[in-house]
Amino acid sequence: MVAPPDNDVLWARSLHYSYSGSPALTGVSLGVREGEILAVNGPRGSGKTTLLQCLSGQLVPEEGEVWFDSAPVHTMSPVLRERLRRDRFGWIDPEPRLLPELNAWENTALPLLLHGISHRAAKKTAMEWLERFDIGEVARKRPAALLQSQRQRIAIARSLVNTPAVLFADEPTAPLHRKDRAQVLRTLTAAARSHRITVVLATHDAEVAMLADRTVSLLDGHPVNSVQVDGAEGRAACSLSV
Repeated sequence: MVAPPDNDVLWARSLHYSYSGSPALTGVSLGVREGEILAVNGPRGSGKTTLLQCLSGQLVPEEGEVWFDSAPVHTMSPVLRERLRRDRFGWIDPEPRLLPELNAWENTALPLLLHGISHRAAKKTAMEWLERFDIGEVARKRPAALLQSQRQRIAIARSLVNTPAVLFADEPTAPLHRKDRAQVLRTLTAAARSHRITVVLATHDAEVAMLADRTVSLLDGHPVNSVQVDGAEGRAACSLSV
């Protein structure tokens, strides 16, 4: 094993993973810098979700390595990987997964409450995030009484409430209408930049990918290219990923 470069908070090399013998990832390598927003782009079925699950420790690659802050995620025990996901990572699903018996602010505050944060402090922080996503008025409503777009905003706020080191966002705006999608993405990326949260964002939407600092494309589990916007010149540079 070779430790990742010092400037990468998250690093993967030669990842392979398959489902029932069908390859989902084939030789994918990438590095993500601290505070960077990286978009993983590609059509449905290209391996984006599998890549995020390997990077976050939900799946262990059949071959290859995953490192977070110089710690080898791929060799951790299930208990350590679960602790890592709980303490350092955030996750957003394409569909909101909220506890039906909890109201909006309680769902948002859940990661803080599970860490032993006081009820008052957890509620205060949760409310701040709900207000940030323009849904503070539904704080006392339960998921069944909310619109799909409101539930997804709550799920996104919950993923950010404990300021994770890395946020994995798997098609986070998939259930939102176009207007809602743009506003939520602006809020999400602004929050990540202001809190120095590293984001790995899976999307098949080119407009969503444009909000990232860099884009890595997948096709049938293979890396295709990497695109980074040159902020000074306003040009896009492309290079093959290996």
